[in-house]
Amino acid sequence: MTRLLLFCVLVLASLSAPAFASTGNYAERDAGKALLERLKDVDGVDIDAARDLLEDARYQPKIVATMRKPAERTLTWADYRPIFLQPKRARLGADYIATHQAIFDRVAADTGVPAHIIAAIIGVETKYGGFIGRDRVLDALATLAFDYPERSAYFTRELENFIQLCVEEDLACDSEVGSYAGAMGLPQFMPSSYRAYAVDGNDNGKRDLWEEPADVIASVANYLAEHDWKRNAPVALPAWIQTGDNQLESIERSRREPAYRWDALRRLGVRIDQSLDDDKRVGLLEFDGADGKEYWVGLNNFFVITTYNHSPLYAMAVYQLAQEIAALRQDENPS
Repeated sequence: MTRLLLFCVLVLASLSAPAFASTGNYAERDAGKALLERLKDVDGVDIDAARDLLEDARYQPKIVATMRKPAERTLTWADYRPIFLQPKRARLGADYIATHQAIFDRVAADTGVPAHIIAAIIGVETKYGGFIGRDRVLDALATLAFDYPERSAYFTRELENFIQLCVEEDLACDSEVGSYAGAMGLPQFMPSSYRAYAVDGNDNGKRDLWEEPADVIASVANYLAEHDWKRNAPVALPAWIQTGDNQLESIERSRREPAYRWDALRRLGVRIDQSLDDDKRVGLLEFDGADGKEYWVGLNNFFVITTYNHSPLYAMAVYQLAQEIAALRQDENPS
């Protein structure tokens, strides 16, 4: 290697490598020190143990790379749908409901969230525990808190919540694994959601989203209910367009909240097979499907699902998997 080439390689390495890579000690970073200062005022937190955790956390460059290119931003619906809509996953969902039928019945009665929706979320997130992630939660959250500036504030709060959660639920902070974003358990709750929405579904004094189905099922339902899930209400309806291309371009596509009253969207040329109240809040959804453009009218419950994961692709995958699970259950248990 020539001296010039070697010099260029070293310069590029210095630009791309994080400054702390040689020590890996987040506790000595200014942001880490600030986090520890805040944790000093939290009841039950052993500040020395918290400092040990930050010292133990390791930077994971692949996590940053993945965060900058998530599937929801790079895949079309034609690509995304087959990942989650498979007969095997629907079969697992129907079996999961059958195995825990009493829990699902109780939770659905309490919250209004139907079993097939709860099961579909668990199925999309982790395939009913088949894959809960392979990244140590501590590493994922520390990496994103301190070395992912785009969302540093958010992940710093999640890391802070994680350390508090470890105290509250007696978690093994140094060994728990989850997603590359730090989500945990079968329903993949972020630490703040775990603390705010997880439920002790079997009244044993602990909220366990790994090993206790009653806690998992009740927690997913509670999350959706707390985000305004409407009992016995539709999620999304297939639609078609009776308007010119120019007018279609003027219709706002909804992602995280409904943009129209139904009567306004209908006047713009959107059609569905069933009637809705004129003042119903709705959104137009557009997907690039395997057979071309797909249009759907999303209702309140669709956008509640997007609070779990902001991508409309995700919400539609949950909805359609739920429909497949419900169909299997209906075939097996006709009324």
